[in-house]
Amino acid sequence: MDQLGDWLAGHDLPGTTELTEALIAAALAALGLALGWLAGRRIGIRVAQAWAERVHQPIETLQLRVCEIVRWGAASILLSLVAAAWPWSALAALVVGLVQATAVAMLAGGVLRGLNLPRWAAWSLAALAFVAILSHAIGGLMVIETTFDRVGVQVGRRRITLLSVLTFGITVLLLFAAVRLVNRVLSHSIAQARGFDATQKLLFQKLAAIAVVVAAFFVGVDLLQIDLTAFTVFSGAFGLAIGFGLQRTVGNLIAGIILLMDRSIKPGDVIVVGESFGWVNKIGVRAVSVITRDGKEHLIPNENLMTQEVENWSYTDRNVRVRIPVTVAYGCDLKLAQDLMLRAAKESPRVLGTPRANVWLTAFGEKGVEHEILCWISDPESGVGNVRSDVLNRLWALFKDHGIEIPYPVRDIRVKEWPKGQP
Repeated sequence: MDQLGDWLAGHDLPGTTELTEALIAAALAALGLALGWLAGRRIGIRVAQAWAERVHQPIETLQLRVCEIVRWGAASILLSLVAAAWPWSALAALVVGLVQATAVAMLAGGVLRGLNLPRWAAWSLAALAFVAILSHAIGGLMVIETTFDRVGVQVGRRRITLLSVLTFGITVLLLFAAVRLVNRVLSHSIAQARGFDATQKLLFQKLAAIAVVVAAFFVGVDLLQIDLTAFTVFSGAFGLAIGFGLQRTVGNLIAGIILLMDRSIKPGDVIVVGESFGWVNKIGVRAVSVITRDGKEHLIPNENLMTQEVENWSYTDRNVRVRIPVTVAYGCDLKLAQDLMLRAAKESPRVLGTPRANVWLTAFGEKGVEHEILCWISDPESGVGNVRSDVLNRLWALFKDHGIEIPYPVRDIRVKEWPKGQP
């Protein structure tokens, strides 16, 4: 026992007061975590429901992440109050700082993952937040900064240290996350704005995204203290190379902005470009996405829509006229046949009542009397061929019931002379 007492006396162990204070700090930290968990269960669900109703997204995709963010956010605030409420001893500060750093790291990871940041980037920033909070709790970051600043190499007049590389990476990741967050907020605000149509909203969203990226670039240059004059030696050649390399990309970007400004092509329009026929899904920075009736998605460069002939079925009016050729035999009752054609068109569910369907007699052909059924539809994105098929199927049944004949080619073969030896 005397040896154990001597060994304990030779070590600087925390006394009863420090242990008691550490236990109190641990209890307060546990209370903060419990209150954060309760806030996530109660407040987080309500926030998720309100947000889902506002952005029209399924509640299942938001509730888990929103509850997690509210839980760790509330816990971080409460633990910060605990850390600042009393001049804790070293052991108690370590306990509070460890729990607070964990809560802040989980909050940062949840927020960054909610911004669709890559997993490695989100959790790298979360780990840095953990180290920063814990270091601040136990005495500051000066020791870590000094150690990282000692490790480096000299490149010309500039010294590149581990601290500068780490600062550069953190700044870039934070700016990237800020750009994603600001773009989401602006995109949602523009989408909810009244007085603009869908094309104008899309144009403003694209312009706002470009402005945010440019602003983030200059903010990053200012924060990192990058001297742009150092690049003046090769900036001309580099800019010329970039200009030639990105000529088509910049051209497509400008063409996309022009398309959105003159509103000649809008999301939802039905267009025909060359062999591509379908409805416009979205107008991107580089290309327009056109979805065909086969479910294929064609990416057409924006420049092609500016330089090629484009057939827009819904530019000024969504109504599209469908032509359905029909030929009947010469011996049938033409008036009855034409009435049946009109009836088949009117009974088709997608054919509009106004403008009214019509039947034209176009020619007296070799096989029979040629007609054309003219009917109108207002949803060309749903296809045109299925309308023709439905009308012709109905017309076939009506012709069968009323004895109207559909001609088919008949050929007479005349033999001038049979080969010798044949009867």
